[in-house]
Amino acid sequence: MGKVTGFMEYERLEEGYKPVAERLKHYKEFTIGLDDKAAQVQGARCMDCGIPFCNSGCPVNNIIPDFNDLVYRQDWRGAWMVLDSTNNFPEFTGRICPAPCEAACTLNFNDDPVGIKSLERAIADRAWDNGWVLPRVPEARTGRKVAVVGSGPAGMAAAQQLARVGHDVTLFEKNDRIGGLLRYGIPDFKMEKFQIDRRVEQMRAEGVTVRTGVMVGRLPEGSKVTNWARETISPEQLQQEFDAVLLAGGAEQSRDLPVPGRDLDGIHFAMEFLPQQNKINAGDKIKGQIRADGKHVIVIGGGDTGSDCVGTSNRHGAASVVQFELMPQPPEEENKPLTWPYWPYKLRTSSSHEEGCEREFAIATKEFIGEKGRVTGLKTVRVEWKDGKMIEVPGTEQILKADLVLLAMGFVSPVGTVLESFGVEKDARGNARAHTDFTGGYATNVPKVFAAGDMRRGQSLVVWAIREGRQAARAIDEFLMGTSVLPR
Repeated sequence: MGKVTGFMEYERLEEGYKPVAERLKHYKEFTIGLDDKAAQVQGARCMDCGIPFCNSGCPVNNIIPDFNDLVYRQDWRGAWMVLDSTNNFPEFTGRICPAPCEAACTLNFNDDPVGIKSLERAIADRAWDNGWVLPRVPEARTGRKVAVVGSGPAGMAAAQQLARVGHDVTLFEKNDRIGGLLRYGIPDFKMEKFQIDRRVEQMRAEGVTVRTGVMVGRLPEGSKVTNWARETISPEQLQQEFDAVLLAGGAEQSRDLPVPGRDLDGIHFAMEFLPQQNKINAGDKIKGQIRADGKHVIVIGGGDTGSDCVGTSNRHGAASVVQFELMPQPPEEENKPLTWPYWPYKLRTSSSHEEGCEREFAIATKEFIGEKGRVTGLKTVRVEWKDGKMIEVPGTEQILKADLVLLAMGFVSPVGTVLESFGVEKDARGNARAHTDFTGGYATNVPKVFAAGDMRRGQSLVVWAIREGRQAARAIDEFLMGTSVLPR
């Protein structure tokens, strides 16, 4: 694949970024994609490795060596056809997937991996620019009706696949626009939302009916989960009107930090903070928006959501931004012979970190401190990990100034009341219990009700959501028709 000796001749080429001072002034994407020549060099580095671990490292099983080779040969349309055969939304994954395929690249064992993610984005963007992304309207309709609840990447992928084989699909979303956490979680500077909008138009052309502002089931009283629904539909109504129902909502129940002072003003979940900015970027108005202007911001949680809070806070004009991580600082380089081809444990620095952020590792919050009902600081302590247990380090307590605290410690489960309203059994982690066997896969204990994506597996990656949506669509098609031509 690629040039036979390319991996020895060429260095890995990274996508570029616009200067920090320029990109902090707006919420637009700032990544500079590969031009044709740079993409060709990147494709040339793909080895004829015999066993392409990248394929299995990719949850949607993208046929990576093939499209690498086609890019090297400058057959962009052929590369698009290969990529489109396995991934409904490569322009999403080419921007926000952490690229487990690159970790699994054979070249990564003792060198820098092929830039698979940058090639995926380049292929998808060229496909849109050249008009190659077209609706696939089914030749005939089956007369079967399917409701998909939740319009994140799992729900979108499932709805699109089911519509393409002729089912009448209705996609339900409680918020005012399609996309789930892609829309109201991922900042626009990582993925602008026209990427979603044009896919929605494609899906409509393929026969998907879109219903936004509809809450299916119920949220618990006082829930902080984003909900801009204008109407509510009961699970019983869906089960009566549709031949199958797929629950594909997100794992939206944020992990809390129940320490003294948690009820002070100025402490918010990341998923209260981020969706508001996305909504304003879309031209809407938010009363009482959570802002970081001129504030000392502390983000608790060292993952991608925390990084998104860092980037958004800097664009607001925060006075300072500090990000906490409970675990020790990872090594800057992984032990490749030990971890390859699996996802490595190493320090990851995002573009948001590079824009301005102090990072603190092995630190725990003991108490929120405030005045007149509003947070003014945090009492922290350094921690060590011994035999899997966290131990506070004596004499390391300190108080750090904070005007705004954002909790970005991940998500514990889907909203339990939604599953309960359907009568769906939950596993030990609070997710919908549904196995993934090929026979009867993704089915819950409730007749004709299926579950996929974060609703079934818990908090995960966009690429896993797409995989689950595609596989659930096949399972539902088999349930309705007895057989399916959809890919596994």
